[in-house]
Amino acid sequence: MYLLLKTLITALVVVGISSLGKKFSLVGGLLASLPLTSLLAFVWLYQDTKDVTKIMELSYVIFWMVIPSLFFFLCLPWFLRLGWRFYPSLATSAVLMAGVYSLYIIVMKKFGVKL
Repeated sequence: MYLLLKTLITALVVVGISSLGKKFSLVGGLLASLPLTSLLAFVWLYQDTKDVTKIMELSYVIFWMVIPSLFFFLCLPWFLRLGWRFYPSLATSAVLMAGVYSLYIIVMKKFGVKL
């Protein structure tokens, strides 16, 4: 039952953001830019474990991983402006972002940042 509740609340947040985004791009973008997924993950992780050390570790990794994720938001509109169709643009942006993540993790390790 608990897993179903977590899934329902998380799904409602995502559907709510996409629904608002249809009418109000700014509001949808603002809500999507908030760390709602991270906040939900913190709540669910805490509820499941009561371990604040795990919350701190997750927060630390999320902070560092936001930087390479921004690459996706540059690529997607660029491919769309080039006239690419939506799904190929989305897939290519995701694959490129995965590559940036891989390189980023390697570089961060060289600088002593443990992820």
